[in-house]
Amino acid sequence: MNKTSQKGFTRYELMITLTIVGIVMAFGVPNMIAYSQNSRMTGIANDFHGAFHFARSEASRAKTFITVCASDDSMESSPSCSGDWTDGYLVFLDLDGDVATGVDETILRAVPAMPEGVSFNVVNAAKYFSYAGTGLGRGKVGDEEALSQVVMCDDRGNIRAAGGNSAARLFVATPMGRATIQRDLGMIQDVIDDNDDIDCP
Repeated sequence: MNKTSQKGFTRYELMITLTIVGIVMAFGVPNMIAYSQNSRMTGIANDFHGAFHFARSEASRAKTFITVCASDDSMESSPSCSGDWTDGYLVFLDLDGDVATGVDETILRAVPAMPEGVSFNVVNAAKYFSYAGTGLGRGKVGDEEALSQVVMCDDRGNIRAAGGNSAARLFVATPMGRATIQRDLGMIQDVIDDNDDIDCP
């Protein structure tokens, strides 16, 4: 009889391969999800920080008021300062300094609503931050408080993530106009504990 060779996997080889794939997936998929979430939060925080840096630079360059404000219609043709920061935000040339968009006030940057599951929790429910022509923060304008702290969260909340840092982000704007992003777990928790209106997630 002529012997013919058969190519392929044996049942045992297939079972071992599937077991290895299952183990790799069990460990790899959660890590990939966490990596994706961390990347998204980093991008959102950096964009927000970048908007303040841009506004400060433009105020110094143009020697006029530049305001950053929350906007729930930021992508419309005539956006306004309205809604919450999670809805989107604007950077605009605030010629009259009233921290509200006007007909002749140019929109310099418009950012749409945050992705689903991401929230901006703002201390004192502040809706704006305005820079003077010197590049310094104007502080309180009228009866409304200027933005000072924002806790940015996704559905993980303030938990320890990669590198020992928090999965959440804390944005801080000083009265002088300097903006920073913090990832310290304890610092973020202190802000959450000190403000009843902040919930993360």
